[in-house]
Amino acid sequence: MKITILTIFPEMFESVLNASILGRAREQGLIEVECIDIRPFSDRKHKNTDDYPFGGGAGMVMLAQPIMDAMASVTGAGFSGKRIYMGPRGTTLTTGKARELAREEHLVLLCGHYEGVDQRALDKCIDEEISIGDYILTGGELAAMVLTDCVARFIPGVLGSAESPEEESFSDGLLEYPQYTRPRELNGMEVPEVLLSGDHARIKAWRRQESLKATRRFRPDLLEKAELTPKEKKWLEEQ
Repeated sequence: MKITILTIFPEMFESVLNASILGRAREQGLIEVECIDIRPFSDRKHKNTDDYPFGGGAGMVMLAQPIMDAMASVTGAGFSGKRIYMGPRGTTLTTGKARELAREEHLVLLCGHYEGVDQRALDKCIDEEISIGDYILTGGELAAMVLTDCVARFIPGVLGSAESPEEESFSDGLLEYPQYTRPRELNGMEVPEVLLSGDHARIKAWRRQESLKATRRFRPDLLEKAELTPKEKKWLEEQ
């Protein structure tokens, strides 16, 4: 998969893209990520990418022209993929959406800034708008980093185990169960006996119940959409 990020602050991405799992995935050729500076595409003398909004109002608006030209330079006639604007009006990024996007050949992410982007650029160049939550950021760069990291986890080979992304929080609509590692006892606190039993069926059942408990405690709203068996629903009612 290839991910192209259109931004006026490409320097923000290097530490994120070159470290940890994303860095290793790039080194191994499992994912290609490039950051394209929008500024050189501006046809204005000083290469600015923003101007005052028509109709008045606070702040500046990103110009359509440099965005449209930058997008054209990375897509072209044979483009096969999806062009995404990281903006507050979009659908919320979820595990399901990330899994869906991971099947694309090429993603182009547009990072907005200031008070927004000239709507003509969005109408012409964008297939979908995605938000990472109901809050305001200074720009779309952090949102693009989140989406890139989230999508990358569903690309085969990026994680050490093929099962890893399917066992984590939200993968089945529930929060993840508690995790433990060595030592077995720490300051009087012991690892649950079931995890030391070697009985995989018991461990699986315990983890499922713990996921249900964690979800009910921290995100009860998720239970309304989760696929639960009648037995699980009854168990939750009895707790």
